[in-house]
Amino acid sequence: MAAACFRALCCKGPPPARPEYDLVCIGLTGSGKSSLLSKLCSESPDNVVSTTGFSIKAVPFQNAILNVKELGGADNIRKYWSRYYQGSQGVIFVLDSASSEDDLETARNELHSALQHPQLCTLPFLILANHQDKPAARSVQEIKKYFELEPLARGKRWILQPCSLDDMNALKDSFSQLINLLEEKDLEAVRM
Repeated sequence: MAAACFRALCCKGPPPARPEYDLVCIGLTGSGKSSLLSKLCSESPDNVVSTTGFSIKAVPFQNAILNVKELGGADNIRKYWSRYYQGSQGVIFVLDSASSEDDLETARNELHSALQHPQLCTLPFLILANHQDKPAARSVQEIKKYFELEPLARGKRWILQPCSLDDMNALKDSFSQLINLLEEKDLEAVRM
């Protein structure tokens, strides 16, 4: 009896390892990067402060672990973003869909720069239109048009999704779509 129990527990082997992906998360200060990542890690977003420099979080999902390097979005930090791009396998860009016109224009310029950066231009992008729960939030269609995503990102792998801290299911679904893009990129690399 003890031998059968031992075999049942020990001979199955460990569960298959989940793939890990290294991602960079960028967006302006106040877009909600830290809060969204904290919530995904089951941490309270209540005491989150703006990131100065960068922080790294391992965000666990059922089928993958995302090692997310979040870069601060202040003016004096954004000019250094590109120094942290190396080794990234995907990009998360968070924008405040309820921000001022000036901030939206700045976010648009930063996203355009990221989409065209040599170290990022071939990577999958998850673009999160955050703060959808605010009255001034722009729709995903308005953002897609304003950011000129169709012509700019043609031929690239990108997902634009609405989100807010209030709708974790939608946020998790957005990340599942990103994981699918990352897995597809892995399969393409194996075929080459």
